[in-house]
Formats: sequence, structure tokens, C-alpha cells
Amino acid sequence: MPANASPKLAMAPAERLERPDAAPSVTHERMANVIRALAMDAVEQAKSGHPGLPMGAADVATVLFTRFLKFDPADPAWADRDRFVLSAGHGSMLIYALLYLTGYESVTIEEIKKFRQLGSATPGHPENFVTKGIETTTGPLGQGIANAVGMAIAERHLAAEFGNIVDHKTYVLASDGDLMEGISQEAIALAGHLKLSKLIVLFDDNGISIDGALSLSDSVDQVKRFEAAGWNASRIDGHDANAIAAAIEKAQKSEKPTLIACKTKIGYGAPTKQGSEKSHGSPLGAEEIAGARKALGWTHAPFDVPNDVFSAWRAAGQRSKSAHTEWKKKLASFDRRAEFERRMRGDLPQQALADAVKSVKQSLATAPKEIATRAASEFALERLVLAVPEMVGGSADLTGSNNTRTKSMKAMSALDFSGRFIHYGIREHGMAAAMNGMVLHGGIIPYSGTFLVFSDYCRPAIRLAALMGERVIHVMTHDSIGLGEDGPTHQPVEHLAALRAIPNLLVFRPCDAVETIECWQLALEHKDRPSVIALTRQNVPQLRKTFDDHNRCAAGAYEIAPSNGKAEVSIFATGSEVSIAIEAQKLLAAKGVPARVVSVPSFELLFETPEAARRAVIGVVKVNVAVEAAVRQGWDAIIGTDGAFVGMSTFGASAPYKDLYRHFGITPEAVADAALGKLR
Repeated sequence: MPANASPKLAMAPAERLERPDAAPSVTHERMANVIRALAMDAVEQAKSGHPGLPMGAADVATVLFTRFLKFDPADPAWADRDRFVLSAGHGSMLIYALLYLTGYESVTIEEIKKFRQLGSATPGHPENFVTKGIETTTGPLGQGIANAVGMAIAERHLAAEFGNIVDHKTYVLASDGDLMEGISQEAIALAGHLKLSKLIVLFDDNGISIDGALSLSDSVDQVKRFEAAGWNASRIDGHDANAIAAAIEKAQKSEKPTLIACKTKIGYGAPTKQGSEKSHGSPLGAEEIAGARKALGWTHAPFDVPNDVFSAWRAAGQRSKSAHTEWKKKLASFDRRAEFERRMRGDLPQQALADAVKSVKQSLATAPKEIATRAASEFALERLVLAVPEMVGGSADLTGSNNTRTKSMKAMSALDFSGRFIHYGIREHGMAAAMNGMVLHGGIIPYSGTFLVFSDYCRPAIRLAALMGERVIHVMTHDSIGLGEDGPTHQPVEHLAALRAIPNLLVFRPCDAVETIECWQLALEHKDRPSVIALTRQNVPQLRKTFDDHNRCAAGAYEIAPSNGKAEVSIFATGSEVSIAIEAQKLLAAKGVPARVVSVPSFELLFETPEAARRAVIGVVKVNVAVEAAVRQGWDAIIGTDGAFVGMSTFGASAPYKDLYRHFGITPEAVADAALGKLR
């Protein structure tokens, strides 16, 4: 239909859907049009936003929320609710309108009027930490659909663990942009492989992107694409309420995940901007809105919701009350209720965790291990995964290199979701985003495995985990030029600095087996932030050989090797370079220069300690030296701009790791010389 054609000609006849809970006089058309009106009005008042998607997808959302979605506005965190993910987060006014209309306390009409304003519950893209009822923070396209895959995995895994106390679906509204982003391929391939039958994606198939018609840049048949990935997929009229309902009913019975491509018109109802990129990311303008109101038969003032429509929507919000009540009765008599609720709250089994950490430390004190920290991590995990049963591990096709699967862990599969290890395949970005979805679902603490250099592939999802404050743990091995022969393409030099730049992310780089278990403990205990644990490929000596019940890494940095006499030099190091620093300390002592060595397993925790404690750890000496097989960026906050740094300023090279350390001058001799040079 041409962009300037009357939408009345294309609109399905006004239908009274079979909704015993809605007033019979309220048609589907009016239920959907109130969403369109609120979206137009809020975006216009803000002079910013995306009215096109809410207007185009209003019919799909209305059918889903009034007839299928299981939710309770009075309890947004109900564990067995269906999850709805607005992957197309730019269309945030759609979900804000739905939350308001169905009765969530978090979104009032006043908040709708404050769309995109500072401090409102209706920011520019939906943020789960701002507005109750939002399942995940979306906006970066593709993230939401990948989060939803993680949610669907979590549902299946917990159902295998706890039975029918967990039985719900995950719905996604995705856009063309979501499906063009590369992460979507990783996500849908994994979902199809695992046959996540309770995952249903509603594709807002409007054929428009910001630049114009989708045909400018894309000609993929998404139905065939999803079918090739192991999904059921079909295409329907996204403005035909009965067709939408029939497609969802069919999807609910499928043994595969389902894509429903809903052919819609962006900006539906706008007289000149419907079907055009002009309704995508800009306010429609007063004249266009007046024309849309006339075309839609919507005679009400801005932000005015007529009583009958409001009552019908509020009735829809009460649809699942009885289901919620019955579920609570079932939970009350469930013999594993306490364990289920503990996991869903995200509380750790503290005593079991403490005992596991103590056991690992005592074992290392009895029999010290000179092993790579990736092997030390596996040694720690053997006990941790038994103590913390909600831990679900995985690897992006690097299981044997990352050491993330313990002997006791069974792999998860489409035939058996009780397994606690996921073979993600070579899908680092999809893996990281799915992990976010698992945490958002609740009941799981996910950890993954890949090489540190591939944190670049994970970074967008890691950033969102940090923004949302989600406990996901990324095990990233082969953490420096110490990986050796694979060369500069695989040797991370800038990645530690890049990760440390992300707010609310903990980056750990343990120096030995003892620090490794301590870093794992800290990652698990920090409930409201993600962690990266960077681990070596090469063996490192165990520097702490006595049992200590105190977690020394919790301060972020500590003196691991005191000076003999008043220190003139402080040497700071992380990971495999701590042993180099200790050897340099010996060389300086031989020259009559007392030096102390400070291990810095976590910059973030060091910077968060009280100033007095931080100053005590950093100390006051004549010369500060830092050594890390990475770039200097970030170290000046510890050693000062006049401190010496021994590390990398270029990319690496292919060679055995010992040759590389000598070649790039990361040696005890170089550290000692740097200190002596500053002293002179």
C-alpha cells in the first residue's frame, strides 16, 4: 500500500476477540489504537523517539498481551511468568504503553508523559534496572533476541531440575535490525540446535530501516533462514488479529522454536509517513498526528485513554491472576521450595562455598601446584560446581583450552537439559548475551570460556551485563603473549585495559593457583556485577604456599613479597608477571636496593577500597614500577605518570613464550634495570 493511502483500507475489520475478561464492546482495533496514540503523543511531547514500531506492532502486542502472555502486574518478578523481550528496544513506547495499560505500578500516565526525560521510568530504551516489568535492557540491536535464548535455556534447565514448578514461555518482538545484526545468527542457530520449543519470536516484518526500504541493504528471506536453523517459521498479516492468534497457538504446540514473521506497516495510521522511514526515528509532527487520529478513528485528546478501553486493558492485566494463585499453592507444597527460592533470589549457599574455597586452599598448602592458572581454575571448579549447584558452565568451542568443564559436569542437550555444561560452538557474542539472559531469568549463575583476545567479540554483551548489574562470569584464558606460538592475532595486549575501562566490571588476573580460587570466590560473591577472570596458558609457580582463610584478593591488591628493610622500590604486577616481579626483587636486593612486590589481581577492587587502605597498599617509595604483559593504559593510577612500566607497546609475535618474554623485554632483569634507572 502506498505510504499516503488511507490505513482504513488495509485494516482488518474491527473484531471482538473472544476475551471473557474484556468488555465485549471494546474491539481489538480500539485496544491496539490506544497503544498507537500513546506512542505518538509521548514521542511528540519528548520531541524524540521512535513512533513507527509501536504503531506498526500494536496489533501483535495487543493479541499477545490480551490472549496469551502469562504475567501478573502486581508481581513483576513472579518466577513462572512468561518472559516478553522487546529486542527492538528503540520502540520502547510499545512496552511502556503495555505496562501502563495492564496495570504495572512502575509506569503511570505521568511517566508516559515524561518519556525520555531525566529520572523518568520511561527512558529512551527500556532498562530493566529502571522500570519494573522490563525483562532486559535493550537498544543495541540483536542483544534482546540473544538474551531471550538464554532465558529459554534457563527455563528448560530449571524445569529439568525442579519439574513443573517451572513451566513458561519466552516471547520476543524483534525487528529487521535485530535480525541483520550478526549476533542474531549465533543466537538462532544455538536455539534451533537445542530445540528451545518454548521460545517464540514475533518478527515485526515492516521492511523499513533508518536509511529507507530494507531492500537498500538486505534481501534475506528470514523465514527460510530460521527454517535452516531448525526453527518453525511462517509469515502472516501482522494487522490481522485472528491470524496472529492462530500463529501463536500453533507455536505454543511446536517441538521447535518458532519465528512468526508478522508483515506490518511501520507508523500504521499515519497518513503520509506510514510505511516510510520518516516514521522510524522521529516525532510525526502535530499535523501528521492529527491525520493519524482521523484515519484511526481516534477522537481522544493526547494521553487520554477512554474508560472502556482502559478497563478492558486492566482486565487483560488480570487474566493470569488465577494461574498465579494456583502456582503459589503448588510452590507452597513443593518439597524443594527453599532451594528453588534461594536460587531465584540469587543467594549463594554460603557455607558450602566457604567450605569449597577452604578445601582448595588447604589442598594447595599441602601440595603446591606449579600449573597454568587455567588449570588452577579447573582445579577450583571441581569443588565449586559441587558446592554451588546453580553454576552452569560452557565454552565457545575451546573446552579443552579453557578448562571450564569439570569431570562431574554433563553436557546440556536438546534431549537432556539437566546438564550443566553448554557447548556454545564458535559463537562468543551469542554466548555472552545468552549468559545475560540466564541471569535475568534467575536461578542460574553462568560462566563461560574463550580466549581473552576474543573478549572483543563478547564486549557488547559484557558491557550490558555491567550496565544491568548482572552476575555473569567470563573465563578468558591465553591471557598474554605467554600463549606463545599462535602469534599476534591471538595474543591480547590491549584487552585488559579495554575491559578495565567498562564501569562496574570486575577484571581479575590471578598470579597463581591460590589467587585463582580467591578470584573465583569474589566473582561468585559479587551479585550485582559481571566478572572476567583472565588466565594463563603457561605454567606459573605457586607463590602463596601457606593456608590463609582470608581472601587477600578482596582488597584488589596486597603486598605479596615484603622488602627486606625500608623499601625504596615498589614493584606492581598481575598474573604471570608477579613471579617476574619477585625475581626482580631478588636482583635489586643483590644490589642493595630493598624492594617490595605488590600483586594487583583486580584494579577495580583496589580503586574501590577506602583511600587510607589504598594508599597503604600502594605505599610511598622513591620509585614505582609496574610489569604486565599488556599495554600501560590504566597503570598510571597506581604508579603515577612518572612511574616505570615494563610491558607491551606493540602487538606480539609467534614464538615459544619464553623467547617472547625475552624478545619484548619482560624479564626480571628489565624490571630491575627500570627501577635502577629511575633511582639514578
